[in-house]
Amino acid sequence: MLSATGWGTLAGSAVLTAAGYAFGYGEAAVLGTTGLLTVTVAVLWALPAPVLGAERRITPSRVAHGDPAEGVVTLTNTGGRTRRSLRAVDRCGDGDITVDVPPLRPGTSHELRYALPTARRGRVPVGPLRLERTDPLGLARRMRPYGGSDTLLVRPRICPLPVLPSGRAHHVEGPASDTAEDGSLTFHALREYVLGDDLRRVHWRSTARTGTLMVRQMVDVSLPHTTLVLDTRRRAYASEDDFELAVDCAASVAYAAARSHFPVHLVGEAGPLLHTDGSGSDGEALLDTLAVVRRSELTSVAAAFDGLESHRGGGTLVVVTGTGDTRGLKAVDRVRRRFDRVTMLRVGAEAAATREVSGPGSGVPQLPVASLDELMSVWRRKAVR
Repeated sequence: MLSATGWGTLAGSAVLTAAGYAFGYGEAAVLGTTGLLTVTVAVLWALPAPVLGAERRITPSRVAHGDPAEGVVTLTNTGGRTRRSLRAVDRCGDGDITVDVPPLRPGTSHELRYALPTARRGRVPVGPLRLERTDPLGLARRMRPYGGSDTLLVRPRICPLPVLPSGRAHHVEGPASDTAEDGSLTFHALREYVLGDDLRRVHWRSTARTGTLMVRQMVDVSLPHTTLVLDTRRRAYASEDDFELAVDCAASVAYAAARSHFPVHLVGEAGPLLHTDGSGSDGEALLDTLAVVRRSELTSVAAAFDGLESHRGGGTLVVVTGTGDTRGLKAVDRVRRRFDRVTMLRVGAEAAATREVSGPGSGVPQLPVASLDELMSVWRRKAVR
């Protein structure tokens, strides 16, 4: 493929050659012919496809937005000739990242490193990698794809928070979930027997039906459950930055509970997003889920509370919304009596101007949050009450 310079040289040379021969200008004809030969040599120079091996990795593959992440490409010359004038072009999101490749002798490898964009949350597709070979004058180039695509997951940024105390009875030795010890209170599910399980919990009817020894799995319902409602409506936030801060706040609250192995129920205005049971990997799953949350065009957040009317009771309800449109937030009054503790975070730059935010939800504490640092401050004051 000719570059813009190559096409210009080709067109100008063709005009000079034609004019020189048509009007008898020998110098113009020679100059035009030289240009045509130059373009031909450039095409022949770039034509051979390099015989290379390419391997890409992303480090790390998951990162909080704003933190550094790198693409690392290892190129190996598997041919018998030294390869020069190469550039690696890697697709990243909606743009390209171009890195010059030094000369590669036969059998040698070179590692390319380049920064990946992490300014915004979400899945960032990386690849496929293309190797571009150009002539010394930049008139012609040839591009060839190598390898497949990878994904960089940019997750919300979180701050360390304590878990808000809730519940009428607390497990004196800490949380329990799928790995609960003897003494758990409520049936959770059936699972296969593993060495060390209490034989008194064997469910003989299921064992006879499946042919596999099955035991009852019990969980402690007195554990502090956190129900988190994240308002993603576009009209609820004054700007995209306010929405991103709201997602960071929701991620911080959810991760604090998951880090302590407490169950978390994450809900959006369109319905449940994720339910965790307190296992060791819940925090990562919550961050992965919140990494891909986007703003919605719904007009009301009321539907998010519909499913909470059947909540078993107890635990903490945290509502994260903006300082804009509050339509549907009054629905929190329908469900707040089913929880031991209810808190509403009003997130946005405008929250910095006041210490109290008026809005729906009679009797529900509403905390203004203009930054993650402010969230840490108001949350710790709330947690120790």
